[in-house]
Amino acid sequence: INPLAELTQKRRVSALGTGGIARDRAGVEVRDVHNSHYGRLCPIETPEGPSIGLISSLATYAKVDEYGFIMTPFLKVVKDEEGKPRVINETVYLTADQEINEVIASAASPVNDEGYFMESRVIARSNGETAIFEANDVTYIDVSPKQLVSVATSCIPFLEHDDASRALMGANMQRQAVPLLQTESPIVGTGIEHRAAKDSGAVVVSNVTGYVVYVDARKILILEEPTEDIIIRGETLYKVGGDFNYGIAKRLYDLKIVEPKVFELIQFNRSNQDTLILQKPIVVQGEYVEKGDVIADGPSTSKGELALGRNVTVAFMTWEGYNYEDAIIMCEDLVKNDVYTSIHIDEYEIETRDLKQANGKEEITREIPNVGPDAVKFLDERGIIIPGSEVKEGDILVGKITPKGVFEPTPAEKLIHAVIGDKAKEYRDSSLRVPHGGGGVVQSVQYFSKKNGDQLMPGVNEQIRVFIAKKRKITEGDKMAGRHGNKGVISRILPREDMPYLADGTPVDIMLNPLGVPSRMNIGQILEIHLGISAKKLGIKIATPVFDGVSDEDLRNIMAEAGMEPDGKTVLYDGRTGEPFQNRISVGVMYMLKLSHMVDDKLHARNVGPYTLVTQQPMGGKAQNGGQR
Repeated sequence: INPLAELTQKRRVSALGTGGIARDRAGVEVRDVHNSHYGRLCPIETPEGPSIGLISSLATYAKVDEYGFIMTPFLKVVKDEEGKPRVINETVYLTADQEINEVIASAASPVNDEGYFMESRVIARSNGETAIFEANDVTYIDVSPKQLVSVATSCIPFLEHDDASRALMGANMQRQAVPLLQTESPIVGTGIEHRAAKDSGAVVVSNVTGYVVYVDARKILILEEPTEDIIIRGETLYKVGGDFNYGIAKRLYDLKIVEPKVFELIQFNRSNQDTLILQKPIVVQGEYVEKGDVIADGPSTSKGELALGRNVTVAFMTWEGYNYEDAIIMCEDLVKNDVYTSIHIDEYEIETRDLKQANGKEEITREIPNVGPDAVKFLDERGIIIPGSEVKEGDILVGKITPKGVFEPTPAEKLIHAVIGDKAKEYRDSSLRVPHGGGGVVQSVQYFSKKNGDQLMPGVNEQIRVFIAKKRKITEGDKMAGRHGNKGVISRILPREDMPYLADGTPVDIMLNPLGVPSRMNIGQILEIHLGISAKKLGIKIATPVFDGVSDEDLRNIMAEAGMEPDGKTVLYDGRTGEPFQNRISVGVMYMLKLSHMVDDKLHARNVGPYTLVTQQPMGGKAQNGGQR
């Protein structure tokens, strides 16, 4: 569904399956965090539910050796001539049983530029226990503070201030973020966003060095420096070792002397989660590109960085009880300006088969019994919808008729039917229609048939797939979340004039319930909003890596520089009366995601429908048109 979900999926480690444990057999010991997980498996990212602790994610720096053991890297600590311990730039990968007897200092231990420890006693691990050791005893040091967590977890800023169970939700919910129409990278990030986007394969990375000679929405052409002299009609266009600039590259391209490297971009593809996959170039003609540079953005990326959500102004306050139980109140501006708008492509499929009785086969046609001409006006002569048509619920996408009864018409009857075309008596309508909650613009149609030599399932003559694209604005009932496990459902979208506003007249975008913070102990979100609004005022972006991020002192200095109060609170004014609220309120900028649980997919109502055979009760669920809750 987004680049992070793809990356996490590839780094998943499971204890279930063949040769593993069964879910119902696994006790608490198997699921619990073990000290050998350090730097190998993430202690935070794991599903909530029956498979908690059995499915986990590889840590950031972990790699698997040829025997299937997970290794993690450490920097070597050696003794110099005077016998003082010194960290040298040599990485050693160790498995869990190799590291047991070593004394491994934490990556946060202060080390000076020469590699000597700045304190005589350091915090280190040995035999699975963490304690304070003499610096002389240390044999290795961690490579990085984020080596014990996974990629998704290391995207959470101020992770060290969040409770583990909320951090788990934050890591898991980032994977459910829907790719938005307009992407924006976080103001407060952790510095790993660029690497995560690049390694996920969602973006296009150049594998050559050279100049961009042509760019459009479908392809990017890059011309690399030639390896031999180019002389045409006595004129030296290029000499090896000489100057190579865009002018020369463009001329070689225009004269079609040197073949450029072509990078094709993905256009309007559908992901398995019905979201849009679209790549757009971020380089311009004439730009110099080095090998390994990102040249095109994919879904949920912005300028080559992971961009799962948007930066919005958040106030922690109640409003008429509409944020009871984690509900979210939102400003109408976010809807109007397409801040949280995403494009979804739904796939609908229909087949025609040979019927078992000797009464012929299903047909695809425009001539559908008991259907007026208005219903088939967007169908082509075959009876298939024309791409580009706008459809709504209940519209016909593919006209299909199925023979009723078991009689064989006489040749005379066949002739009459052929002339008059009266199919109503022996055929019933079994067309493909847009289901409840569907609708949009028909993006493309795929037609397969046995006659054309396509391989289909046995008994199937034709198969038609219709793809419908739909722009979804955010609405009441949609689920949103921050990166700290602070999730909620939108309860009300207020007009701009009713939203509380700051002293300069800017309305806030979102109001969250302040009661959602203390009991859940995810204080990272509070630090994020203070740092976010300070950085926005200063016009900068900030990377605060996990376990090694912005300290309290740094945060106070940045807030003071941005001219904010030490407690980060401001006076807000009620949009309805214009009067200031009684107390000062925490307002800041938070990175919020729109999650894939959208209300349009879940809304369901039924009149009379199918019943279960045994109990004669209504079916359950939207897919079966059920009536159980």
